[in-house]
Amino acid sequence: MNIQGNRVVVDKSQQETFEFLTDLKNFEQLMPESIQKFEVDGDSFIFGLKGMPEIRLVLKESTEFSNIVLGAASSKLDFELIADIAAIDEDSSEVQLDFNGKFNMMMAMMVKKPLTSFIETLTDNLETL
Repeated sequence: MNIQGNRVVVDKSQQETFEFLTDLKNFEQLMPESIQKFEVDGDSFIFGLKGMPEIRLVLKESTEFSNIVLGAASSKLDFELIADIAAIDEDSSEVQLDFNGKFNMMMAMMVKKPLTSFIETLTDNLETL
């Protein structure tokens, strides 16, 4: 299952946007209003949204200034959240979030709508930084 977020312009340079997203505590600013838990632990963070199970994301890899890959810490859920960052000029960048998950068909049907909404919220909040 793949959910591709909208491309948004962020009023930060490519390097500043990359550094913002690799500092995992900053993801709290991007979370939906329904967040009930957010804790950073080293190279991972756990968050909980109202009515959903808690999820731990781990910083899996990054390519300096252009790409960040967060993945599920649990082997029960196999997915990645990828941020692609492109420079527009020295004061702005363009970001696109992609969600890639390996779910059975039933699970995919259940999570597609809330995940799409989640990616849209992260993207919208990135745009307003």
